[in-house]
Amino acid sequence: MKGRIVVLDRWNGRPAAALVADGRLLDLLVDPPSDAGTGPGAIHRAIADRPVKGQNGFILKLGNGQTGFLRQGRGIAPGDRLLVQVATWAEAGKAAPVTTRLLFKGRFAIITPGAKGRNIARSIRDEATRDRLAELAHEALLDAPEDFGAIIRSAAMDVDDGLIAAELHDLRQLAEQVLADAAGEAELLVDGPDAHHLAWRDWTDPVPDQVFDCDGSFSEHGVLEMIDALQTPFVPLTGEASMFIETTRALVAVDVNTGGDFSFAAGLKANLAAARDLPRQLRLRGLGGQVVIDFAPVGKKDRLSIEQALTRALRSDAIDTNIVGWTPLGHLELQRKRERLSLAVALA
Repeated sequence: MKGRIVVLDRWNGRPAAALVADGRLLDLLVDPPSDAGTGPGAIHRAIADRPVKGQNGFILKLGNGQTGFLRQGRGIAPGDRLLVQVATWAEAGKAAPVTTRLLFKGRFAIITPGAKGRNIARSIRDEATRDRLAELAHEALLDAPEDFGAIIRSAAMDVDDGLIAAELHDLRQLAEQVLADAAGEAELLVDGPDAHHLAWRDWTDPVPDQVFDCDGSFSEHGVLEMIDALQTPFVPLTGEASMFIETTRALVAVDVNTGGDFSFAAGLKANLAAARDLPRQLRLRGLGGQVVIDFAPVGKKDRLSIEQALTRALRSDAIDTNIVGWTPLGHLELQRKRERLSLAVALA
């Protein structure tokens, strides 16, 4: 199907969403099993449990048997109550990484307690539009706590002022309620968004041409076949080239091959194709942490072109990824935020 579509369905009874453009899967969200713990965006009232020696961090009790790890634990003592937000999914057997910097995120705006300021998305360049949106943010926070800030997202650019103002009001109200609820036992205060909410909130730029929301939508629009293709390490590239994406306990390993193409530029062509598609593949498979790429053999002079292609591809990827550099063996290393559970866990 031509165009940009959002497909909403359920996977094993859990919300699932797919973003497809011209028959190509761009993004996939599947709510994890109930025993996976709370995911990114969830807000807890936490109780400090014990410091982690040598890491300046603290283990926190999040309630319901869950634990969190706060990287900056300076000034915290066992028994202290604090509000934290889950930052990323935890690795198996580890505490969930959390932060004390809370974000209340909507479709058009974000309320930022503790980070005052009125910020407009950089992609909105028209000065009159920026001034109008800044005024909306200012009015919404006129009598709010002094340290409350707001970010207006790019999706707000062509939206009616009333919708933006209403969302700012609701987000501010939620933020104030949460901040006033800091006393008590460890407890989940705000659950993280599910797949359908995330699709509605984040897949807005550009606005999809159609949204399909009914049981069986995945089957009707070919999403099931696209998911099947993600459950194998093999990823076809241009011509006979391919890459294999495989996970280990320590890292994600990517191997790029030219196949049967032995032409002079085969290695560079395969590597550029892999660099352009890798962020999408990692996103769809829910992979993060350390990523090590074994590109097809090329001269060192071609490394810059490969890095540039990868950098351009990462610009359209919402998940934070840093290009660390090349190893002595000629591998390229990345560090990617664990914003999602692996697809294998999500589909269980």
